[in-house]
Amino acid sequence: MVRLNRLPRWLTWASLPLVILLLLFAFWSWDWFIPLAERRASAAIGRPVTIAHLHLRLGRVVVLTAEDVRIANPPGFAADPPFAQAERLIAQIDLLGSWRAAALVLPEIEIVKPVIEAAAREDRRGNWVLDVAAAPPGQPSSLRIGTLQITEGLAHIVLPHLEADLRLAIATREEAGTAPRLATDITGTYAGQPITGQALGGAVLALQAGAPWALSLQLANGPTRISLEGSLRDPLALRGAELRLVMQGPDMALLEKLTGVPIPRTPNYEVAGRLDYAENRFRFSEIAGRVGQTDIDGTLTVGTAGTRMSVEGELHSRRVDLADLGGFIGEEPGRVATPGQTPEQRRALARNEAQARVLPDEPINLPKLQSTDIRISYCADSVIGRNVPFDSLRTELEVKDGVVHLRPLALGVGRGQIVGNVTLTPAEEGRVQAEADVQFQRLDLSRMMQATQTFEGAGTLNGRARITGTGNSFATILGAGNGTLTLGMSGGNLSALLVDLSGLRLANALLSSLGVPGRTTVQCFVGDLVLQRGVLNLRTVLLDTEDVLVAVTGSVNLARERLAIRLRSESKSFTIGTLPTSILVAGSFRNPSVGPELGELVARGGAVAGLAALLAPVAGLLPTIQFGIGEDDRCETLIRRGARPAAR
Repeated sequence: MVRLNRLPRWLTWASLPLVILLLLFAFWSWDWFIPLAERRASAAIGRPVTIAHLHLRLGRVVVLTAEDVRIANPPGFAADPPFAQAERLIAQIDLLGSWRAAALVLPEIEIVKPVIEAAAREDRRGNWVLDVAAAPPGQPSSLRIGTLQITEGLAHIVLPHLEADLRLAIATREEAGTAPRLATDITGTYAGQPITGQALGGAVLALQAGAPWALSLQLANGPTRISLEGSLRDPLALRGAELRLVMQGPDMALLEKLTGVPIPRTPNYEVAGRLDYAENRFRFSEIAGRVGQTDIDGTLTVGTAGTRMSVEGELHSRRVDLADLGGFIGEEPGRVATPGQTPEQRRALARNEAQARVLPDEPINLPKLQSTDIRISYCADSVIGRNVPFDSLRTELEVKDGVVHLRPLALGVGRGQIVGNVTLTPAEEGRVQAEADVQFQRLDLSRMMQATQTFEGAGTLNGRARITGTGNSFATILGAGNGTLTLGMSGGNLSALLVDLSGLRLANALLSSLGVPGRTTVQCFVGDLVLQRGVLNLRTVLLDTEDVLVAVTGSVNLARERLAIRLRSESKSFTIGTLPTSILVAGSFRNPSVGPELGELVARGGAVAGLAALLAPVAGLLPTIQFGIGEDDRCETLIRRGARPAAR
């Protein structure tokens, strides 16, 4: 037998590479490359990545298999469970295709039993934010992925600030003639309400822009229903959307947690439109739907860049029911008769109508607007509602740093309008400082009388109101408010029945009710009211007609919602069947009482000498009122009469 030490030295050295190859073949393990793979993967996503085992099958298409892959949580989160893990990750690598495309081409990726634990802390910092460098705009991605298969995937998402605890069952679904589509079943809670849903997307991670990526989503979050159907041409960037969004539910305020946009309470609604996304802005266009009995159309844009959300839009209604907008002023929105109201909403409206108070006392919540900038224009062609004298509505809403501006807020009344600027500024202890400057421009008296459904009139009313106040609701703001209100009208006419009843001219009222006469000419109407700490004092309110002079005095306590008003009239000529006393309007806003002041049964004489006493306060008031109807000396006559000494 030949001993090894007697082999030629050249043969020994020549056999060493073969021995090494045989040893590598016998003991080779791709696990030796795990540290390199972990370093590369960790650097790519900015998060520690660990791999238990690594396998590689060589060929023109290389198959790489990684087992027990884990992606760690960022600092500040518990180590276990990790952010993501998968039993196996299998990737096909097309070497020739990668060389031709100058990019990494992965014809197929398969992830077996992936589990994602997405969570946010109380400061809203999430563990899902990966430090992945995006390709510069306009530069194609260096990664090409064909299809991605997911088997038995699970995701658990916990977002305390949204009261969300979601579980998603994720898998790809094979369909003939198409790449595997992503299917997701959603269960759990969101915004403190149960949520269920199903989503079906296109081929997962189909990064190539240009080919439509189908998407179908159905969600039920408590009573809210959301449907999203269509496609995206660039799914990862949410660009090129052809999506139709449909939302319906009992109250739009429930959408705040879903959309991040603060919305006041509303009646039941159903709204649809086209949804798109570009440059960090969601655009909801071609909106069509209804809120309560109000139709709505227009466009809304929600910007998500930076730390502040922005909302811009133009909305329009052909017809608006002002009751549907009650949530904007702290009132129960809608009516009991509004179709589609839930039993809870009907009970809330019934309770509201049964309450002793009338002014809206729901707290105004401005703090939630601090992080959102809003600019929305809204107009309504017509206003519907029982006993509402308004014909149209338009406003420009702007919210900046929590300060709310309505500039202007305009309500059409016949050929005139009530137009003003309103500002709501956050104050201490959750209160709101309100300022309003309102002008009454050529208000159509005939339109206002139509709302009474009993009396008639004609003419134009002008005036101005300035009000300031601080509180946590509109009721408390008015209950502690200060300001002034002046009104005036020169010329026109009123229902004779209304004027006769106001002066208890009973015989005349009987004739007026028969239309003899139907109306009486108004020489002049003036009003001067002062609001001091929630009490509206009727300093001077005077109506001068062709045959009677009516003066109104007293006060309205807005804090207590109590009335104490006296109407006193003086006939300009002898009348019969007149009850010589004033009319008192007293009691609460909800249940006022109207009747004669029985303690004032005193004789007044024929054409009473008390006219001068009634007219005395007018001389200083009329110059402050701009009637807006050209030269007219009828109110000047009233001034001259008020300036004369009282008859003795």
